[in-house]
Amino acid sequence: MTALATTLQAFFSDRLIRQRQASPHTLAAYRDTLRLLLVFASGQRNKEPSNLDIGDLDAPLVGAFLDHLEHQRGNGVRTRNARLAAIRSLFRYAALRHPEHAAVIARVLAIPPKRFDRKLVTFLTEPELDALLAAPDPTTWTGRRDRTLLGLAAQTGLRASELIGLRCADVHLGAGAHVSCLGKGRKLRITPLTSGMVAALRTWLDERAGQPTDPLFVTQAGTVLSRDALEHRLAKYVERAACTCTPLSQKRVTMHVLRHTAAMRLLRAGIDTAVIALWLGHEQIETTQIYLHADLELKERALARTTPADTKPGRYRPPDKLLAFLEAI
Repeated sequence: MTALATTLQAFFSDRLIRQRQASPHTLAAYRDTLRLLLVFASGQRNKEPSNLDIGDLDAPLVGAFLDHLEHQRGNGVRTRNARLAAIRSLFRYAALRHPEHAAVIARVLAIPPKRFDRKLVTFLTEPELDALLAAPDPTTWTGRRDRTLLGLAAQTGLRASELIGLRCADVHLGAGAHVSCLGKGRKLRITPLTSGMVAALRTWLDERAGQPTDPLFVTQAGTVLSRDALEHRLAKYVERAACTCTPLSQKRVTMHVLRHTAAMRLLRAGIDTAVIALWLGHEQIETTQIYLHADLELKERALARTTPADTKPGRYRPPDKLLAFLEAI
């Protein structure tokens, strides 16, 4: 076997699984990235993937692969950067095992992520959220399940994977009611519940009648909900809610939008961003700053406090002819 083949296998079994205890989602993302890279390199080098060596995956080839992702596969810049992060992680591991390829590895590690325009986050207003939560049919088992699930997502800000992974024992409805989950980065997190959410979950748990280790939300067949099923049902309810709340038809609502909605509700309630970061399980508090940029009402209140009281409206008119000439350019 080549040095690349043995390093790749050790990267997954030793680094990701044993040392870092990476989540299944991370393993799948890295696996897909490196599989795409090997297939691309195999075509470029005219070699079987198992015969490729570290020297075959040099910086020009990796750069060509990233361009291929954008232009041929239609991936966005965020996806391109995520693929690059997986490749760099492999090469950092390879640098420890194969110093003879240090020059090739250093050039690959020097490839920078691509910059991109950051859009404002999408979130739901209170009327939009009310319309969405009213969309599931409370007379059906799936409707009651989905209303509870969507309400929990909007109140706690849990990620879709965290919602799917909840067990009945993760819900604590006594004093200090909360849900606990193992979130991104294998961080254990607890999130408090409102009295309304406590009542909804108590009713659902009685109807669910599951064992403590059973999933909290399941399909009618008793299996765990998938991410695709979750997004599909949400899209259905958004379409239904848009009939009574027109602004919903102009928004692309995903499960992550409900997470943004929870954050914006906390922000507008005057909660400090450091607390919101802990609530959402953000690794860095800077990640939470995106909600400050998205909150126009917060900016308007700041503007109202800082606008000078005696400022006259109108555009600046330079008194000097030369300055006027420069202003007109």
